[in-house]
Amino acid sequence: MRKIVLWLLLGVTLLQCKQAETSSFAELVVDTPHIEGKKDYLKSPFVTAGNRVYLVGHQDGSFPELGWHIKNEMGGLWDHPIKLMDGFQIMLGSDGLKTTLNKADKFTNYPFANKHTFELDKQGLKVERWQFVPDDQEGVLIQLVIANKSDSHRELAVSFTGYADLRPTWLGERTGMINGPDTGYFNETTDSWVVRDSLNPWFVTFGANIPSENNGRATSIYHKKDFAASLSYSVSLAAKESKTIQFAIAGSFVSADAALTTYKTLQTESLSLFKEKRDRYAQLANQSKLTIPDKHLQQTFEWLKYNCDWLVRTVPEIGTGITAGIPDYPWWFGVDSEYALKGYMAVGQTEAVNKTISLLDSLSEVTNGNGRIVHEVSTNGAVFNEGNINETPQFASLIWEIYKWNGDRAFLERYFPTIKKGLGWLMREKDANGNGFPDGFGMMEIHGLDSEMIDVAVYTQRAFSDAAEIAGELGDTALANQYQKIADAIKDKINTEFWSDEFNSYADFIGTDQQALRLIEDAMIRADTLNKPWAVAELEVTKKSILAHPSQNPRPFVLHHNWVVNTPMEMKLADPDKALRALTTAETFVNPFGVFVTGIDRDASAGSDEGSFKGSKVFSYTGAVMTLPTGVQAVAENNYGRPNQALNYLQRMARTFSFALPGSMYEVSPDYGMMTQAWNIYSFAIPIVQQFFGVQPQAAQKRVVIIPQMPDAWPNASLENILMADNSVSVFYKTAENGEITITVTQKNPEWEILLRLPEVKAGDPCRVIRSSEAPVVKDGYINFTSKGNKLEVSFRNDGG
Repeated sequence: MRKIVLWLLLGVTLLQCKQAETSSFAELVVDTPHIEGKKDYLKSPFVTAGNRVYLVGHQDGSFPELGWHIKNEMGGLWDHPIKLMDGFQIMLGSDGLKTTLNKADKFTNYPFANKHTFELDKQGLKVERWQFVPDDQEGVLIQLVIANKSDSHRELAVSFTGYADLRPTWLGERTGMINGPDTGYFNETTDSWVVRDSLNPWFVTFGANIPSENNGRATSIYHKKDFAASLSYSVSLAAKESKTIQFAIAGSFVSADAALTTYKTLQTESLSLFKEKRDRYAQLANQSKLTIPDKHLQQTFEWLKYNCDWLVRTVPEIGTGITAGIPDYPWWFGVDSEYALKGYMAVGQTEAVNKTISLLDSLSEVTNGNGRIVHEVSTNGAVFNEGNINETPQFASLIWEIYKWNGDRAFLERYFPTIKKGLGWLMREKDANGNGFPDGFGMMEIHGLDSEMIDVAVYTQRAFSDAAEIAGELGDTALANQYQKIADAIKDKINTEFWSDEFNSYADFIGTDQQALRLIEDAMIRADTLNKPWAVAELEVTKKSILAHPSQNPRPFVLHHNWVVNTPMEMKLADPDKALRALTTAETFVNPFGVFVTGIDRDASAGSDEGSFKGSKVFSYTGAVMTLPTGVQAVAENNYGRPNQALNYLQRMARTFSFALPGSMYEVSPDYGMMTQAWNIYSFAIPIVQQFFGVQPQAAQKRVVIIPQMPDAWPNASLENILMADNSVSVFYKTAENGEITITVTQKNPEWEILLRLPEVKAGDPCRVIRSSEAPVVKDGYINFTSKGNKLEVSFRNDGG
């Protein structure tokens, strides 16, 4: 009886809602940034994302089959660990004409919503279709704004067809998620369709905020296990009048009650939910707020912060964490997070950082129990890959980096046991010959390339160095010394054993002649298939050299020119001379968008090709230029005092921003793979926040160190509201017409110490301090200015004037 009363009350509430005039989302985003898409990319994907649900379709308003992880099923509406719908279709009828809204004339993206525009000139109508996913809700709102452009009254028939497809996520079978046939019924109380999976408590419901006409009589099964249903509505429009219809789709993988409760919330609280998310996104934009002369790059940085939020995924039964990319990597990854979270922290998205680290740690402990960090986990908790070798050391460095920002000793104490177990496992189980270089796959998952990899060696060295810092911070001096000794030894070995004078590069790997010869044969086939004659010729020379000068012992080889050869510079452990030579070599493996994943895929045409990436029909990274390798290169350049070169790499990546999806940057440049990717923020936030502006938090000591190295193209720049622990810092860099540079640092917590460091005077290139609020002290190669309070300001010249 109680449930009946509740449903009657729900029905009354919804009917009252249906009688009310709906305000348009458009009225609430007048001052919100937005970007219009290109007509050439209307038949490519878009995403509307929340932390519980996201919707993927095409920019023209259609919902074609797309994706490869679950073939043709990665689009539509997802409420992980299940899918709710393949999509929906809206049709308008007027004066005998019927139009399906799946061929939009324009697509416009907002940070937290998007809009398709349909110019229906034959019917004298203009239609806008808006999508919005609220925070913490298992559903999506769709608003249809219909404008009568004619001078006469119009009667319209509007139909909404929902294509339900309740199915499990990838690897669902591993946790007993069996897809059953979907069945549906029309709920007269809520005036909506309710569809369920017949074998599971998975539900989806959909309807509008105005009364339907056909009571849901039109139904069909459109695939073997899926269910489609339609609702029809009548809309009267006076001349020049506009009206808004609001549709809601809500789901649950727990119960019908949960889905219907969400449906009610969406329909009755849509505007407040919209305003809340709008205001939250305005706050995201205000954190680490960048102002520079290059407005395109400035816009890129701002929207990457929005992209970060799109990728946060919450599954209550498992946890919350950032996912790798949409549409085909909408679950959790170790290494993607280990790069990305450093960037998330630098732009103030600390909640996502903390929850993701907690999730990775708990999943890794349950899966491995030995400190090994998992690589890929579906949203049902099924682990696909227990962990590549680089992910365990990178976790140690991530924890130390985050500690610099949060200064939370309990944070270190919580995760240091995982780090200690992981480093022990790494060297005990994966370093068979005991030379300090673990064996196994790193970032390059090329068949056969699993011996001693350069990136694994580099990240292992950095892990021991960072673990030594953690041990010291926690008072374990003996362990700190032990770890630092290992780190120092590995650093020396990398700079000797991995270096190739012949190629002016660090080697891809250390392995046996037999392994190298097998890889050369595969690489020559690859290079020949891709029509890279220079690579084939180089590989032939290397093959002949190996055969002419055989070795019984493993040795370094440069075969693929993979981007990971640049990680010694990314982690700043390369000897300076080697670093500059290697950075120069790396410049030859680029195209206008960035750095090739595998250098032998580069050819002479790459320097002028600014078109679409021609990926293979079967998803592949062959021939790819990607944002992560390019970002690593930018970090590397800055590490060796070359900000102008670093900016060049950022500008290459920025050419891909809004190339296909407005407001986003693809994983493979410029328009292939994931339409948005988590580690993009690493590639921008680290070079900009921590290197150009030089912000180095030491939160545990309540200190922020500022060591700016600004590119020449940014004579005036600012970065405001950089969050760290209980403080917020802003840095302003200004160049006057006479060449005088003024750096101003402000902070909200006056108890923190600000330490501004400028390069010490060099012969022939003096830095002359003109005025400062604090007295300078020359130490450690820098001119140091230290202050407490809310502001530190220094003016100087670099030209000796």
